[in-house]
Amino acid sequence: MSSRYFWILVALLCLGAGFAGYRLAGARYSRAPVPAYGTWLPRARALGPFALTDSRDQRFDAADLTGHLTLLYFGFTRCADECPDTLALLARVVHRVPHLPLQVLFVTVDPQHDTPSVLAKFLRRFDPRFIGLTGARQQINALTARLGVTRGQIELPGGGQTFEHTVALFLLDARGREVALFTAPFDGRRLAAALHASAERLLTSG
Repeated sequence: MSSRYFWILVALLCLGAGFAGYRLAGARYSRAPVPAYGTWLPRARALGPFALTDSRDQRFDAADLTGHLTLLYFGFTRCADECPDTLALLARVVHRVPHLPLQVLFVTVDPQHDTPSVLAKFLRRFDPRFIGLTGARQQINALTARLGVTRGQIELPGGGQTFEHTVALFLLDARGREVALFTAPFDGRRLAAALHASAERLLTSG
């Protein structure tokens, strides 16, 4: 074999080894363990820009999601059962993972009634660290549309109102991107375990 062909063969072998290594690394990444609980997106999805008002009467936008794991839930303070039950469960979840930088956001679907002070008073029943979010109806509608949340207003006899809405928890990573969805009925133990198992990956994801 001539020297020329020998070095061509060596180069081809090196390229083949490099490509095999690349495929192996990619396969290992794609097989990164995903918690069994919840629906995990194959790729993190950006939430996009938004601006709401929190229960401290301060502006809250996408920048406030940075550096945290975030559980996002839509509801309303006059909800009789599902919302209080879910918030009570989330309070237990937070206590199960005290080592994690986890924030819980409660976004109202009833902004006309749920002012910052109403949200603050309501959330103190569950955990004073929970953050309520309200704002103009079009701002909230834009956020629900991005996450596929449905909501509907129901007029009650006597002039009262209630709301139907998607009962789900959205998990956002440290860059504010949606990574997983949890639907009712919720399991607090399994949710806490999923957060613990995925935290390192979601807090350092590029």
